[in-house]
Amino acid sequence: MSDIEKVKKLREATGAGFKDCNLAIKESGGDLDKAIEVLRVKGISKASKKMSRDAKEGVVVVSGDEKKTSVLEVNCETDFVAKNDDFISFVKELSELNNKNDSNVEQLKLSKMMNGQTVDENLIALIAKIGEKITIGKAKTIQNSDGLNNHYLHTVVKDNVAKLAVMVSLDTKDNSETVKTFGKQLSMHIAASNPLALEISSIDQAIIDKEQELVAEELKNSGKPEDIAKKISLGKINKFKEENALMTQAWVMEPKKKVKDVLQELSIADLKIKEFYRIKIGE
Repeated sequence: MSDIEKVKKLREATGAGFKDCNLAIKESGGDLDKAIEVLRVKGISKASKKMSRDAKEGVVVVSGDEKKTSVLEVNCETDFVAKNDDFISFVKELSELNNKNDSNVEQLKLSKMMNGQTVDENLIALIAKIGEKITIGKAKTIQNSDGLNNHYLHTVVKDNVAKLAVMVSLDTKDNSETVKTFGKQLSMHIAASNPLALEISSIDQAIIDKEQELVAEELKNSGKPEDIAKKISLGKINKFKEENALMTQAWVMEPKKKVKDVLQELSIADLKIKEFYRIKIGE
């Protein structure tokens, strides 16, 4: 086999560029297996240099079913790479593995992919091939044996790959189309309204404290009497809580109603919103 044929075979096997393959064939004395090892070492070196850069673009991928749903964030440097076929293929396979591993990212990285190599090994190879920093970001799995999960994708790149994803878990024995439609609409509502918590009482106190600081700063130079300023401050904080708790938010599809009103109007005795998760690239 000529060196040109070996370079061609090496390119097919590794996906590396012509120049890198040509050098690897020379370094390995024409041995293809050794050449693959050379490229792998070089790939790790290339990947480590790229890991100091920012990766603020990327995609979120959803996998699973109504009983167990997972979402995974994979970041890269540019939106161009986020639409690259090799990148999309990688994240789709990764998403299925993530669902099997219950969003345990450390376990996920050691899992074997279809080519027999680990996620970490494939990640290094992809970084070397594409030329950008790629990282595995947030991951979340919601399991629900007593009801059903629903999800919604916004700004879809391809299939189950998007820029924003929402998962919603409903507790109910009712498996009707009414419940499924509500789950889908609720997912869309969360995508648009970005609630901080399910109930007012569940909003992180640190977030409320920060909002109080901002309101106090805003009212400090207003010239209003202290008692009036306190009332205004209390009103603003209560409104902030109401607008950021899912149950008290105005229903996106009918803003005169709140989410809790829509839930009540369904008249399904055991229907409850168990939990939700929203993730958007860049937030």
